Amino acid sequence: MDIPNWVQDAIFYQIFPDRFAKSDKNPASKLPFEAWDSAPTNHGFKGGDLYGVIEKLDYLEELGINAIYFNPVFSSASNHRYHTFDYYSVDPLLGGNEALQKLIKAAHKKNIRVVLDGVFNHASRGFWQFNHVLETGAASPYRNWFHFDEERLNGKKHWGAYPTHHEEQLLKHEDSLTAIGYRAWWNLPALPKFNTDNPVVREYIFDIAQYWVKFGIDGWRLDVPGEINDDEFWREFRRRVHAINPDTYIVGEVWHEAQRWLQGDQFDAVMNYLVTAISMNFFAANTLNTHVIEQAGGLKDRVRPMNGYDFANELDRILNLYPQEITYAQLNLLDSHDMPRFLSCVSGDKSALKLAWLFMFTIPGAPCIYYGDEVGVDGGHDPECRKSFPWDEDKWDKNLLDYTKACTSLRKEHVALRRGNFKRIHAEGEVMVYSRTHKNETVFIAFNVSKEEKAIELSIGKKPRVLFGEPAISGDKITIPPRSGIVIK
Repeated sequence: MDIPNWVQDAIFYQIFPDRFAKSDKNPASKLPFEAWDSAPTNHGFKGGDLYGVIEKLDYLEELGINAIYFNPVFSSASNHRYHTFDYYSVDPLLGGNEALQKLIKAAHKKNIRVVLDGVFNHASRGFWQFNHVLETGAASPYRNWFHFDEERLNGKKHWGAYPTHHEEQLLKHEDSLTAIGYRAWWNLPALPKFNTDNPVVREYIFDIAQYWVKFGIDGWRLDVPGEINDDEFWREFRRRVHAINPDTYIVGEVWHEAQRWLQGDQFDAVMNYLVTAISMNFFAANTLNTHVIEQAGGLKDRVRPMNGYDFANELDRILNLYPQEITYAQLNLLDSHDMPRFLSCVSGDKSALKLAWLFMFTIPGAPCIYYGDEVGVDGGHDPECRKSFPWDEDKWDKNLLDYTKACTSLRKEHVALRRGNFKRIHAEGEVMVYSRTHKNETVFIAFNVSKEEKAIELSIGKKPRVLFGEPAISGDKITIPPRSGIVIK
């Protein structure tokens, strides 16, 4: 398998560009954006941009980040930019192509990789080829780029790209093809679905993928790739991208098991929402907010309280779903722009967040921090999970921030935590212990999720050295404080 080797050592940070940082260097910064600290809205823009990210690279470096995953940056009429208008143009509100070029150069100088979001299943109503068909119907040479209704193509019915009340009602009961005249993703009129059976469309998407890899990006995060139900499409996508740079990381947004795409010939990894779920299940077993979790989309049916034994069994299953090279390249995360933030899912239980972070930073796969989690940003479902980053340090939870930095440092300092073999040691009640071994180094990680001290017997053949946490050690007896994790070797 040709999985990029660098991913095992990566610590990712996910940035929602409109909400992370704003710079006066961006020509668009003088436009009338919403107030930075105002509550996020579905359609409003805060004015975050790529120049702002450049100015905060020192912050990310100090945090321990060496890879950034960006939500979409291409021209779009939405604040999240999943409604792509022009795939070859970085949105002028973000600073345009020049800003991305400067960002990549500045990030690479700090050995920080840059992964972009690829939205290739659907475009937007403003996408040129789609708009061309709306204007000219069957006469348009782009009529086969999407899935259109013949009657509307031939002018016998009006398009419903901006649906009337009647058409909106039809969309609740009919396929968008008949209701408004074209197939749209999830029947959303703003998101016309590409016809990827069309060789011209396929070539167009492959060219976009290659263009930005040539530009200097280090990877693609693929939005809803399962909606392009065509394995050969993704095999060719991989071939094209790797022909430019074999080290390009390809990670798909798949919320469930993904064996179909993880055979080594399509994606390198997926966003590991299976880890998200079990992190909540064990570390926040007593503080889960079921009302908030109900809004967590494809995650909600997997969230339920777990004891240590069940947690360990599920972790073993997850770590053995795919070949080892792929397991070690998975993008592990606790939350994202598509779900309520972890803190809100666990009723504000910061001890659960800390435990989950230590877990995520000590298991196989690349950990990913969602912007702002490290300073205590919370929020329910979209748009609440997409708040602006609070750059007023008085609003930061400094304890959480220090804990995050300790986790990133721990992972960086011990190759066993990045590349070592995983072994389950103990799992019972509210305690879970495992080890990571690489060459001559073995590191033990233990969690106590209860509100009382817990003692375990752990024979490691020498006087233990504490790497993280505050255990009490007497011979082989190790006592773990309440609601905490420890790392020893």
